[in-house]
Amino acid sequence: MTIPRSEDFEFFTPIQIRFSDIDGYMHVNNGVYFNYFEHARADFLDRHCAWNILEIGTVVAKIEINYFRPVHLKDNLKIGVSVAHIGNSSFSLNQVLFGQDSMGEEIIFASSHCVMVSVEMENMKPVPIPATQRAKLEEMPKKTT
Repeated sequence: MTIPRSEDFEFFTPIQIRFSDIDGYMHVNNGVYFNYFEHARADFLDRHCAWNILEIGTVVAKIEINYFRPVHLKDNLKIGVSVAHIGNSSFSLNQVLFGQDSMGEEIIFASSHCVMVSVEMENMKPVPIPATQRAKLEEMPKKTT
C-alpha cells in the first residue's frame, strides 16, 4: 500500500469533531469514522459532481475502513476524496482522514474504500451513472491507496 499524502488529493472536506464523538477512552469512537467518511462522500457528490440524489440516488454497496491512529478532540481534520474506479452503475472512492498534530505535522488517522451504486429512487434498482456525474467523476485523477 502506498502511503497517501494530502497532496495526492484534489477534493477535501473539513471535519469538525464533536464532543459527543469522544468515547470513554478519550478518543473518537471507531464507529464515528463511518459518519465522517459518509459526510465527505456526500459533500463530494454534491459539490464536485452536482449529483441530485432526488433524481438518481446512490447507495453504499461496500465500505472498508483501515484505522491507523486514534483521533482526539483537539485534532484538526480533513478528508481527501479520490475516484478509484468507474463502472456502468457503480463507482468506488478512496478516502483518507488526515490531521495535523500540535507541531503541524500531517498525520493519517484512517483510510476508506467505498463502492457506491447509482440507483433509481423509486425502486432502488441500479441504473447507469448519469452522464453529467460520470463526466465529473472521470475528470478526477484515478488514485489507489
